[in-house]
Formats: sequence, C-alpha cells, structure tokens
Amino acid sequence: MTALNGARVLVTGGAGTIGSTIVDQLLDAGVEHIDVLDNFVRGRMVNLDTAMADGRVSVIDGDIRDAALVHKATTGKTLVFHQAAIRITQCAEEPRLANEVLADGTFNVLEAAAAHGVDKVISASSASVYGLAEIFPTPESHHDHNNDTFYGAAKSFGEGMLRSFHAMYGLDYVALRYFNVYGPRMDVHGLYTEVLVRWMERIADGKPPLIYGDGLQTMDFIFTTDIARANLLAAANDRTEGVYNVASGTETTLLGLAESLLDVMGSDLAVEHGPDRAVNGVTRRLADTGAARNDLGFEARVGLHDGLRALVDWWQPQRDEIAAGRVSVAS
Repeated sequence: MTALNGARVLVTGGAGTIGSTIVDQLLDAGVEHIDVLDNFVRGRMVNLDTAMADGRVSVIDGDIRDAALVHKATTGKTLVFHQAAIRITQCAEEPRLANEVLADGTFNVLEAAAAHGVDKVISASSASVYGLAEIFPTPESHHDHNNDTFYGAAKSFGEGMLRSFHAMYGLDYVALRYFNVYGPRMDVHGLYTEVLVRWMERIADGKPPLIYGDGLQTMDFIFTTDIARANLLAAANDRTEGVYNVASGTETTLLGLAESLLDVMGSDLAVEHGPDRAVNGVTRRLADTGAARNDLGFEARVGLHDGLRALVDWWQPQRDEIAAGRVSVAS
C-alpha cells in the first residue's frame, strides 16, 4: 500500500476545481509536501487559500507542456496526481492545443514520473471515452469506439500511455474516469462556464433555468469532495494498475437537475424550454461503480440535493464579489 502520510506530492492542475480539493484532502492525510503545478488559465489562487496557509504547499506557475519544468517539479516526488487539462468545448475549438496539452503534456508527466522513480501516478480520465454507451450502467470494460470527441480520444490515449509506461518502466498508475463533476470552485469566471453556474445566475436574477430540448438526457453527477476522495483512495490502494469509473451511480435528467436547483434556491419558477440544439450526441450517462467500490473502497457520499446546496452556498459570495467589482472576471 502506498503511504500518504509523509508523501511528497505533485498535483498538476492543482489550482483547479478538483486539483485544489485533492490538495486539501492530501494535507488532511498528512503528506509531507505538495507542489502544485498550474498555468492559471483555469485554476485560481483563491482555490488554494486554505492550503497555502498550511505551509506544506508550494505553487509552480507553469505548464505541463514544458517538459524541463515538469521534470524539475517531479524530482523527489513519491506520488503524482495528474489533473491538468483543458475543457471538452475548447478541445473542439482548438484541437491542436488539445493535443499539446492532453497528449504531449501527459507524456511529459509520465516520462518525468518514470524517470524520477515516482511510486504511482493517479490520472484524471473521463466518461467521455465511452461516447454514447451501449450498456447501462456502463462498466469500465465498455469499448471506446462510440466516442467522437477529441477530448474523449485524448483521454483514451492518455490511458493507453499509462498502460504502456507501466509495461515499459514499471510505473504504477490508476486512471479515474470522472463522470459529471460539480461543486464549489467550479469556474464562474471563464469563457466555458458550466450550465449550473448559468442557471444559478438566471434564477438569482428572477429568470427560469433554460433547457434546450425536453431535458430528458441524463447524467451521473459526482461531487468534488467525492472525486478528490477517490483520488486519495486510488493512491493509497495497493493496486499497481487500473481504470475506474468515479460517479454516484445515480441517473439524473437535466430537467430533474434544474428542478432540484430551483428547490435548493427557494424559487418557484418553472423551467423554460428552448429549441433542441442537438449539440451533444451523448444523451445518457450512468456508471457502473462496482469496480471502484470493490477494489478501491470508494462510494459517493454526497447526494445531489446536499451537493447543490453546498454549491449554491459557495457561489453566492462569488457572485456578490463579482457584482461589487472585487473579482476580476476572465474573458
């Protein structure tokens, strides 16, 4: 079993939504030191405010595309949590950048981890590898042939690189296929703002959440602290290789999500429907979570209502600060 207590850790993308939550939980687990590597395109220093006060966290302002920097940051580390990525929407708009970050950047991280004797890499993958699955709940053994997004293709390639580095160099790894992640520290400032943030804005302004189409497409939501806990369990587990779904195992329609958010925010507005834009061919998500439960001891703890309440409670001060002009909004 890989010990977290006393570990020396690198977290790529460690100032982002998930990465910073992993940092918080690693500190609670008693690690010796954490280096956060982030280029702050999506990550924010405010996400690390609590962690930085601890004294065991250092921040490297840099990019995983910089191989020399990644090697330097990896030197002396026992664990690497690889979270750095770009959004699926940006991948479609800038596929060359996506390749540089998700493929070349991941190669840099794995090359450095193998070269410097890292015990294990925990890497963020995605349910996007499945595309529109044919089996529900969807097991990890499901093929990736239905995916047609560059993001999903890059994540599949990332998993392939992990297998190869394990075979070639003995680099231990666990890849975690995140499903629909939400929670505090979501990006309320960037160009690619999540639908939940847009809905909260509308509801707070007295406008109904807007859904294009009937809203019957489904997702499998997983809260940020649960995602982070899955990463720590994967690191501490004695598995030397593996790929696992990380999800709640509960199917929620987009319409049901909007109605739950209205309830949490105390609004009696009705959901507004617009014309179906058919921009996403994945109309259903539901994970088989048995492998993560059996192998890693992971089960989601935060239900959707409680998770949405925590998200709203975190978001409201963010919105107030933006309105007061105290927070710079990324263009």
